[in-house]
Amino acid sequence: MHNFPFHSLTKQIFVMNTRRQFLQKITGSAVACTLLTKTSNLTEVAPVPYDGPLLRVAIMGLGSYGTRVADAIKDCKKAKLVGVISGTPAKISEWQKKYNIDPKNCYNYENYSEIKSNPDIDAVYVITPNGLHKQHVIGVAAAGKHAICEKPMAISVKECNEMIDACNKANVKLLIGYRMHFEPKTVAVINMRKNNEFGKILFFQGLTGFKIGDPAQWRLNKELAGGGAMMDIGIYSVNGARYMTGEDPVWVTAQEIKTDQVKFKAGVDETIQFQFGFPSGAGASCLSTYTMNNLDRFFLNGDKGFVEMQPSTGYGPIAGKTHLGPLTQPHTTHQTIQMDEMAQIILQNKTPVVPVDGIEGRRDMEIIAAIYKAVKSGKKVNIKYA
Repeated sequence: MHNFPFHSLTKQIFVMNTRRQFLQKITGSAVACTLLTKTSNLTEVAPVPYDGPLLRVAIMGLGSYGTRVADAIKDCKKAKLVGVISGTPAKISEWQKKYNIDPKNCYNYENYSEIKSNPDIDAVYVITPNGLHKQHVIGVAAAGKHAICEKPMAISVKECNEMIDACNKANVKLLIGYRMHFEPKTVAVINMRKNNEFGKILFFQGLTGFKIGDPAQWRLNKELAGGGAMMDIGIYSVNGARYMTGEDPVWVTAQEIKTDQVKFKAGVDETIQFQFGFPSGAGASCLSTYTMNNLDRFFLNGDKGFVEMQPSTGYGPIAGKTHLGPLTQPHTTHQTIQMDEMAQIILQNKTPVVPVDGIEGRRDMEIIAAIYKAVKSGKKVNIKYA
């Protein structure tokens, strides 16, 4: 046995342990660096480009919303803007340059039936005033092209039926521009409801409206709009009540408030409050208005939880929270997601989480017709569906 002093032995053991720890650390660091490098290399791999079918779209109606859709399509992977239809030659010329549109894919309202012989166009997105939707969709169907129609689908249930029949007869698809049916936070909430995370649905509130400007615009023209705020912004609460609760209402009561008889003429509603009853016993209270800002709010309450969204339907990022915390799904331009999804519905028969077909559009119009009837009668109106 070696006769080392105790303090010398302790020092050697300490040094050995320290060296071992040091070696372990640098070895671990090397491994970590290697893993980090490999992970970094993985993230640098370029995404696989989409090489599936491409939906080639012409936009009919080159107003502000048509421009918004056109700009959004620039970022689509599955849809492309290839044509325009407008009654304004100056707009056609402007769009040709801005969106690099082939002159042979440009039409006006008198000759757009000629798209029938144009193989470059698969579908036409109708973004004209509500009162023109029926004739334009039927014209698109007659030309053998798929129709995407901005909401509201039409200004009456009868017109909806004629549009559905025309598209069925021509064997083309009819989709309605329900962009919120594809918005990530909205879809997340719908899936939570389907998974019973809110429990039994008890109540929905939808507040939609804004202060409308120019009194001469088509939205305040009964013939072109089909009504007032209800046909423009109120439909978001109508449709939202349905996809948030997962039910269609069976009755409605409604009350109209009109403070400006000059701006909001007969048949053009300014503000309507309306209430729904659903088959499950759930209820809804909603507001549609052209005279208030700071709304755009949805609230859904169940016996296990809730969701509150504000803004709930605007073009910018949707914001909201549930009983489990904030909604964190990333924002992508709604119309970009919408057009990529609609491309798959049309070309690949994809089934969306919430329908966007003509039946869906007609259902909203059946409800809106009942709301107007309830306003006029002052009574509870049972809602009839086809």
